[in-house]
Amino acid sequence: MLLKNAKIFNENFDIVSEDILVNDASIAAVGQDLTGDDVLDLAGYTVLPGLIDMHIHGCAGHDTGEATFEALDAMSACLVKRGVTSFCPTSMTLSFDELTTIFRNVADSRDAVSGAYIHGINMEGPYIAMSKKGAQNGDYVRNPDKEEFMRLFDGCGGIIKVVDIAPECDGAEEFVKAVQPICPVSIAHTAADYDEACAAIEWGVRHVTHLYNAQSGLTHRSPGVVGAVFDNAKEKGVRAEIICDGFHIHPAALRIAFAQLGEDNSVIISDSMSAAGHLDGEYDLGGQTVYVRDGKALLADGTIAASTSNVYEELKNVIRFGIPLKQAVKSATINPARAIRVDDVTGSIAVGKSADLLVVDDDFNIKLVIVRGEVKVDNR
Repeated sequence: MLLKNAKIFNENFDIVSEDILVNDASIAAVGQDLTGDDVLDLAGYTVLPGLIDMHIHGCAGHDTGEATFEALDAMSACLVKRGVTSFCPTSMTLSFDELTTIFRNVADSRDAVSGAYIHGINMEGPYIAMSKKGAQNGDYVRNPDKEEFMRLFDGCGGIIKVVDIAPECDGAEEFVKAVQPICPVSIAHTAADYDEACAAIEWGVRHVTHLYNAQSGLTHRSPGVVGAVFDNAKEKGVRAEIICDGFHIHPAALRIAFAQLGEDNSVIISDSMSAAGHLDGEYDLGGQTVYVRDGKALLADGTIAASTSNVYEELKNVIRFGIPLKQAVKSATINPARAIRVDDVTGSIAVGKSADLLVVDDDFNIKLVIVRGEVKVDNR
C-alpha cells in the first residue's frame, strides 16, 4: 500500500511532503516519488503516527477489570475509531487474585482484539498512599511488594508496561531499584513531598502518573511532586502523564506543564473509564460506584474518578489551548511509546516500524486509521 501526496510528520516530527510505502504490517519506505501498489491519494490530508493511550481503564461501556476478551475487544474497537492504534489496559487497586485474573486475560486477549492493539498492562495501584487514593479502593491499598509484583509480572508473561508506587511508602526504594530495570516505575497517588519525589527520581523513576492529580501540588514554599517533576524533567528525562480533558486540569495549568516538561516529556493520556464513548449514568470502577453527569465522572463524595474523554479529543484540546503542534503530536505518539519502552516498534513514522497511522484533514477530522498496515477506519 502506498500513501501518496499527503503531508506527514516525519521521524523528527517535522511536517514534510513525502510518501509512505507500507509492506504488510510495517513501514517499508518514506520519501518522495515512491512507487507501489494499492495507491491511496491523500492530497490535502496530513498523516500522523497512530495515537497511543498508555493509561485507559475502559470505554464503550466496558472496563479492563471485567477480565473478559469481550470487554477488551469492545475497548479496542472503540479506540480505533478515535485514532488510537495501540493502548495499555489499566488496572485498579485490587486483590492479588483479582489482578492475576485481569492480567492473564490481557495476555490471552493481546493478539486477538480487532481494533487498536494491546501493548501490555498499566498497573495503577495497589502500591499507593491511602491519603491520595482518589477513586482507588482503599480496602486493597498496600505497600510496594516486589515479590508480589514479580509473581504478577511472571504470571502474565512479563507484559506489565508500567507500575505505580507512592515513594513515601515503606519498601519503595527497594521496589524501584529491583523493578525499574525490567518495568518502568511511576510515581502515583502519593502524598510525597518535593524531597521524597526527588529521592524516587534518584532511585531511577522516570515517569509520573496523571500529573497534578492525586499528588502534592506546587506552591512557593512546598514544591511537592509537581515541583520535583518540573525541576527534573529536562535534565533527567522525567516524563509525566497529563489528562487533557479540560476538566481534570485547567488549561492554564496544562500550558505551564507542557512548557516545563518540554516536548519530549509530556504524555497525553485519557485515564478514561467505561463511560467514555458511552452514556451518562452509574458505573463501576474498581468496585466503587461512579456517577457520570454531563460527561464528568465523580464518586458519591465528589472525588473526580477517571475521565470520559479520549486521546484524540485531548490532542485537539491541547492544540486549541495553545500547545505547539509538534509537542502536542509527540505527546500522543512517540512520548508514550518511549514511556512504555516500545518506541522501537511504534510511535513515529519511520522505516521498519509498525504501520500505525492516523490521517486527518486540516480541521483534524479523522479520515483514515491504519493499524499494522490494515485500514481499520475509512471516512474519506
